[in-house]
This record gives sequence, C-alpha cells and structure tokens, in this order.
Amino acid sequence: MSTTATALGTFSVRPLDPIADAELLHRWVTDPKAAFWMMQDAKLEDVEREYMRIAAHEHHDAFIGLHDGEPAFLMERYDPRHVELVGLYEPEPGDVGMHFLVAPTDTPVHGFTRAVITAVMRELFADPATRRVVVEPDVGNKAVHALNEAVGFVPEREIQKPEKAALLSFCTREQFEAAVGDAEVPR
Repeated sequence: MSTTATALGTFSVRPLDPIADAELLHRWVTDPKAAFWMMQDAKLEDVEREYMRIAAHEHHDAFIGLHDGEPAFLMERYDPRHVELVGLYEPEPGDVGMHFLVAPTDTPVHGFTRAVITAVMRELFADPATRRVVVEPDVGNKAVHALNEAVGFVPEREIQKPEKAALLSFCTREQFEAAVGDAEVPR
C-alpha cells in the first residue's frame, strides 16, 4: 500500500480486519453523517458479517485508511464486472470501482475529505492496471459529487441500483492528473 504525505499529514491504507475493525466501522457507518452508507440501523454483527463477506469476495476488498497512523477513513475497491454494477454499464479493461467513507468527527478539518479522496485515488492508480475509477454515489449526495468532480470524475448518467438511484461517474488517470497535478499521480 502506498503512503501519501500532504500538508494535512500522511495518508496510507491497510487491509481491513472484519473482526478487529468491526466496532470502529460500526461507529462510522451508523453515524448520522454516514446516512448515504445505508447502514444507520446496522448492529455490530451486521457490520462484521458485511465485511467478512467482502473479505471473502474474490472481486471486492476493504481497507482502513490511516491519517498519521490513526484510523480515519474506509476505502473499498471492487471489480465492477463482478460487483455493484453488473449489467448497469459496459465495463472497460482497467475499470476499478471505489467507495470511501471518512470517519465522523466533532472537529472537522478544512480540506480533509478532499485529501482523503485524493489519497484513495492515488492508491487506486498506484496499480498500473487501473485505467479508470468508477463510482456510483446516491444522486442526492451533492457533497460527494463536488468532491468527485474536484479529483477529476465526470458524471455519465443516472442509473437505478436495487438500493438507490445513483450517478454513474468515471475518472481516468489523465483526468485525475489534470485535476490534482501530474506530479502527484502514480505511474
């Protein structure tokens, strides 16, 4: 996993442990600020079960994001040919799906969430096989649409998933480079 140093500190990711990280994740996904994560009523066991399912899945991975060595965000990477978007768009070689969630805090830091999504994108593009990142946030999540745009995502169209109406958006390596600066993107 790569490490990114920014003016806000150092960001890195580690594989998520579905059992050891379950309490932490439960606090994050049930917080009112995580409403779009759709786990508001989840019990600890539900969170364990969901992340055990992801850990066992061949085409879906979850990671704990660290800020200066402390857990600060959740990152999921998936293959849209097999997870989340099957039958909803025509995947291209090198497509990688992504979800991220910043841990709730009582003391927000200006620019932190943007630094997180930038670190997540750097992590995804650190794999030379990744050509394009695909996201499908809720159409009503205007805050994440703005963040996605800030790192180079371009919305394509609305799609209907079983659990939500989503805004299918894509970001190529080149779009990411143009949005955040060429020197900051792994080759």
